Amino acid sequence: MFGPNVKKTDNHAPLVETNKGNSVLRFLNSKKVVPYIFVFPFIVSFTILTLYPTIQAIMMSFQRILPGQVEFIGLQNYQRIFNQTFYKALTNSTIYMLLTVLILITVPIILAILLDSRLVKFKTFFRSALFIPALTSIVVAGVIFRLTFSESDLAIANQFIGFFGFEPVRWQYTAWSGMFLMVMMASWRWMGVNVLYFLAGLQNIPKELYEAADIDGANIIQKFRHVTLPFLKPIIVFVTTISIIGGFRVFEESYVIWQGNSPGNIGLTLVGLLYQQGIQQNDMGFGAAIGVVLLLLIFVVSMLYLVLTGAFKRGDE
Repeated sequence: MFGPNVKKTDNHAPLVETNKGNSVLRFLNSKKVVPYIFVFPFIVSFTILTLYPTIQAIMMSFQRILPGQVEFIGLQNYQRIFNQTFYKALTNSTIYMLLTVLILITVPIILAILLDSRLVKFKTFFRSALFIPALTSIVVAGVIFRLTFSESDLAIANQFIGFFGFEPVRWQYTAWSGMFLMVMMASWRWMGVNVLYFLAGLQNIPKELYEAADIDGANIIQKFRHVTLPFLKPIIVFVTTISIIGGFRVFEESYVIWQGNSPGNIGLTLVGLLYQQGIQQNDMGFGAAIGVVLLLLIFVVSMLYLVLTGAFKRGDE
């Protein structure tokens, strides 16, 4: 029927290709593969932007890095760290961390409870108003704070305290007022974000528990202690942990207020010291050593807090 030069067509080829395509789709949609597909972008970004720079920083901390020259010097960079300047930066960062944790936990909880109650009108407006500072440029905020708290008698802050009979304050030149400026700026920026965290936690508390507490005759403080706080504990632990990390990593507030050079190092922080030595002084090895010490400090303090709060305990224990 067919001539010797006539080739038969393979009618099953498209079917084979379709089966291969379906096999690939079934493989990609399987429960074992899908989770890895979703986490793959995070793994790639974490490896490139976090893991690799961390490993490089650890390696650099054991080196003396000069233009065109890299020399291994062992622990010499770490031996240089522990001096009066480092202790001053560590003290400032620790005090800043403790104050911001205290303020950014207690005040947002109170504000969240008020915004979640029936007593407050225009809740959406207040939520938006509290969140706006988080969207504001830190550079713009720094300019506003420098003008508001300048040493001039005509500055808004000095006019305000002068109304109550106090003398003008040189806000940017004394230790207590400098710390006050940094803590106030951080509280202003992140207050609304933490309020939203706690508001989300309050939404998950069953209203029946409050009704049962009312029937039992519980007052406001008792309901807060025995109903609200236990349900907000996971949110409190999370917000406190990120506040601890953010407290030790503070840099922007100090930099925009004093533009990198505070008098008597009253605003010097650990990250500020890293920037000062690693970037301004071009001593990258020493700056990397400061960064490694800061990383270890944050890790130890955060893990200690999580252990003390029982964050690693199983739910049934």
